[in-house]
Amino acid sequence: MSSINYVFFGTGEIAQAVLEELLSADLVPRLVVTAPSRKQGRGLVLAPSPVATLAATRQIKTIKPEKFDDDFYYVLRSTFYELFVVADYGAILPQQLLDIPQKGTLNMHPSLLPRLRGPSPIRSAILTDEKRVGVSIMLLDDKMDHGPIIAQKEIPIPGWTDGRALRSLGEVGPPHGAQLDEILSHEGGKLLVQILPLWARGEIEAHPQNHDLATYCQKFSKEDGQLDLNADGYQNLLKIRAFEGWPGAFAYFERPSTSSGQVAKKIRTQILDADLSGGKLVIKTVKPEGKTEISYEEFLRSGVRPIR
Repeated sequence: MSSINYVFFGTGEIAQAVLEELLSADLVPRLVVTAPSRKQGRGLVLAPSPVATLAATRQIKTIKPEKFDDDFYYVLRSTFYELFVVADYGAILPQQLLDIPQKGTLNMHPSLLPRLRGPSPIRSAILTDEKRVGVSIMLLDDKMDHGPIIAQKEIPIPGWTDGRALRSLGEVGPPHGAQLDEILSHEGGKLLVQILPLWARGEIEAHPQNHDLATYCQKFSKEDGQLDLNADGYQNLLKIRAFEGWPGAFAYFERPSTSSGQVAKKIRTQILDADLSGGKLVIKTVKPEGKTEISYEEFLRSGVRPIR
């Protein structure tokens, strides 16, 4: 058990990776707070969060509050905790909660703050073709990603952020969304491993952000993923990589009318993977609505054509 008496707040896969790094360094939280189990999949089976699943393998006490009510605050106040640590929790923590631990609440944010404050920093970095990405450890306050910075680390991504991108040849380009999720979440966890002991011992300070340089990202909606196949190939590739998984990039295709009188059919089709060649987008795999994943070449052989 860690000598640092702290609570870990986290829910999704990014938080799971951060917690994995903390556990591997024997920085085990006394308590894990995560979102309640949710119904998932076609069968709507009740499933625990990724963080809850990981915590269970290490037999770490876990609570899953539906809301921050008096009972929840009582649980946290009934035991002395030095620190709270937050990563990818999925809800804004009120000041009343942040004030509980003796040495504050630390947050791992996967961007180089004050850039890309908000709920989608990793995927927004791909979407906007950021050339500097990294992770920040900050002291939370009551404003979104606003608190002072304790530590930051820039993470080079070969072929994308190091200036070697050869877009016209398609040799390199933006990473896949899931790939960048994994890189930045584990790097953020490793930085926390370094920072937590120093912060707990009072050997490191936090410094205010330059709020004049702040940029913001938004929560994506399903319709954000629509592609314009007439647009620049590289911009479409950014969108496909950024929206990998959720909300998914898609375009509309049409199966033309037949001589027998069959009416043309509009098909919403998810674009799963693509590359560049000569600056043009080369779609590799797709998933037509209601169908299984197939190669783009096979999809076109079925007689469909993109609606441009």
